[in-house]
Formats: sequence, C-alpha cells, structure tokens
Amino acid sequence: MEENSIAVVGLGYVGLPLAVEFGKKKRTIGFDIDESRVADLKNSKDNTFEVDTSELQQKFLSYTSNLTDIFNCNIYIIAVPTPIDNHKQPDLTILKNVSSMVGSVLKKEDVVIYESTVYPGATEEVCIPILERNSGLKFNKDFFCGYSPERINPGDKVHRLPDIQKVTSGSNPKIATMVDDLYKEIITAGTFKATSIKVAEAAKVIENTQRDVNIALINELSLIFNKLDIDTEEVLAAASTKWNFLPFYPGLVGGHCIGVDPYYLTYKAIELGYTPEVILAGRRMNDGMGKYIAAEVSRVMAKKRIHVIDANILIMGFSFKEDCPDIRNTRVIDVVDELKSYGCNIDIYDPFVSKKEVNDMYNFDLIDKPSNEKYNAIIIAVAHDEFKKINISEIEKLGTPSDYIIYDVKSIFDSKDTDGRL
Repeated sequence: MEENSIAVVGLGYVGLPLAVEFGKKKRTIGFDIDESRVADLKNSKDNTFEVDTSELQQKFLSYTSNLTDIFNCNIYIIAVPTPIDNHKQPDLTILKNVSSMVGSVLKKEDVVIYESTVYPGATEEVCIPILERNSGLKFNKDFFCGYSPERINPGDKVHRLPDIQKVTSGSNPKIATMVDDLYKEIITAGTFKATSIKVAEAAKVIENTQRDVNIALINELSLIFNKLDIDTEEVLAAASTKWNFLPFYPGLVGGHCIGVDPYYLTYKAIELGYTPEVILAGRRMNDGMGKYIAAEVSRVMAKKRIHVIDANILIMGFSFKEDCPDIRNTRVIDVVDELKSYGCNIDIYDPFVSKKEVNDMYNFDLIDKPSNEKYNAIIIAVAHDEFKKINISEIEKLGTPSDYIIYDVKSIFDSKDTDGRL
C-alpha cells in the first residue's frame, strides 16, 4: 500500500476541487457512483464549472466509479451531499450509504475524513458505527477518523479551495495532527486545528447559521421599509457608512448550505430538549420570501390594473445564486409555485443551468430565449453577471405593448427603471 494514497469519495462541488488539488501532490483517486460524471471528468468536462478544464487532468489524479479501484488507498475523504427532507429534517441517507461503501474497503491503519455538513456529534454517532460494522474493524484502534468541514463557495472565482482557511480535526491527537498536516499541503491560506471532531462539526453549521440569521434580519427590514415606502438598498447604503455595520442584503436564501445547515443544528438542539427561537425564526422568515415576492408582484400588477390570472410572467434566473449552475434547494421555485397558484403562466430563463437537471428535479422546461412583447411581468430573480450586462431597454422590450411591470429581486437596475424590488 502506497503511503498517503487518497480516495476522494463524491466528485461534486466539494469533492472535485479537493481531488484536483491533492492530485497535484500525491496519488489521488476521485470516486463517484455516477458513471456519466466520471466519464465527463475523464474527458476534461466539469458541468459544475468549479474547476477549469485545464486543471482536471493532474499528474497523480485518476477518476473511477469502480469501488475496487480505491481499495489500496489509505485515506478516504468523504464529500457527499447532506440535504434536508420534505419535513426539514436532516437526510443522511447518502452519507450513510457512502460510509457503508467505504467501510467495505477499509483496512487497518486507514483514515476516513468527512467533509459533509452534519450536526455536532453525527460523525461519531452515525458514521463511525457504520464504518465499524461494514469493516469489522475497531474505531481508534484499527482505523481512525477526521472531520474537516467544506467551505466551498460555488461560483466564486476569487475564494477558491486553496485560498480559504481550513478547519481540521481528528479522532485522537496524533490523527488530528496528521489530518492538519495533510490539508496544509494544499491549503495556502493555512489551517485551524480544532480540539475535537464535534467542535469542527459545530463550527461548520454555525458559519452558515449566522449568515442565515443576518440575512433574515435584512429580509424582515425590507418588508418593513416596503410598507414605509423606503428603498431598502438606499437605507443599507446609508447604514453601511458606519464601520461596524454588516453588509448583508435581502433576497431568496437557498442552496445546499445557508438554507440547509441551520436545520441540522436545530434538529440536534430539539433532540436534546431545547427548541431554538432565533434560528428557527430566521429560517421561517427566509423560507417565506418566495411567497412574499409573488404576492408583491401580484400587488404591483394590480396597481397597474394588469390581470394576474392568466398573466404571462417571465422569471430570469433559476439557480440558487448568481453565476452558478447549482439548482439544489433553489428558492426561486417558491416564487414559481406561488405564481402558478394565482393562475399565472410562467416562463423561466436561465442560461447557466442544465435544462435536463431542471426537468429531472422540478419537472418543468426552461425556455431557450424570452420573447419580446409577451410578458405582463418580468422578474429578475438571480443576479447573474450576464443579466447585469443587459440594458434595461432590452428588458423593457419583453413587456407587452399594453402594460407590464419589472420586479427586480436583486436590485440589479436603478430603482427608477423598475416597478418594485426587495
């Protein structure tokens, strides 16, 4: 067995950049059960756009969907999704299944490092028993574990994996040092060695919980300012002149981190007998923004005497954030569903996302291109750079000759050129 031969299990937004960086330094195998994903990577294609094509082929890196190919590795880094279910409860199904797979190839002295977001205690309470059961080995005697929470920011071309400080941890002091040293080889921004796996798990969930609560506050303020007929962006610009004012902005809060992680923390808290108040209040506020936007659009249409029922509405943007093809947990879907319940006809345009993925996940088709003079309302839902470059006159051409509204969720355009925004 080769020393420090790494298997990165899960080649999505988190796992692929890891595999590429480690593949520059030492033997690394990127493993994913999705055969088409592996085939694309072998052909230097990444549909997440997280890694440049030129970097997909590294000297020590290979890709596989065959479990036996990673048998001779001695470090397994697990980076798979941990979503929530329809009841907003943690869904660890994928993590459990992958732990079973890795357990089946685990050998003495191997180390398993988890990067997936979980609630504090999950690695030791859920994952490690599965590894023991499937390997027949004893934890912290025959094999060891670490936890280093992912901090990937999808679509961000400035803050890349090597440029973001990494929190690390291990199941004993020796392994903690070994895990920390391992990540130091690829993280130029440095590492922070947490005192335990549980501390590292908790650090991850509060990073996004803090952002979620802050955005919820700004969303609530935008609702209040709207009733006061004050432009929220103008208020934030004025308040931001104070040195310690935090620059958060209103909007839809989705994706696989900010819109999910707080539920992992609150799940564990409720299990322990404590019902969080601030965190869940923030979640309720952010989860309700899609319905609020739909209601505001219909209100502004009504003021212009535009019939909402049977109205043709264009929604520009469907991904959970700007300049990113990721549609997991996008909250734009809440706007779509609410407007459909009003009897509206919806067209959705987003040049960044996969039409097939949208159809598979949400069961509707994106349009190829918006039609001029068709829409009673145009909603700019996502602040893609491509949308920012469009002149407002081009947006106006999409409206019906009789009358239409432009609702700018992300405040891309000047307020005088639109009929409403958060």
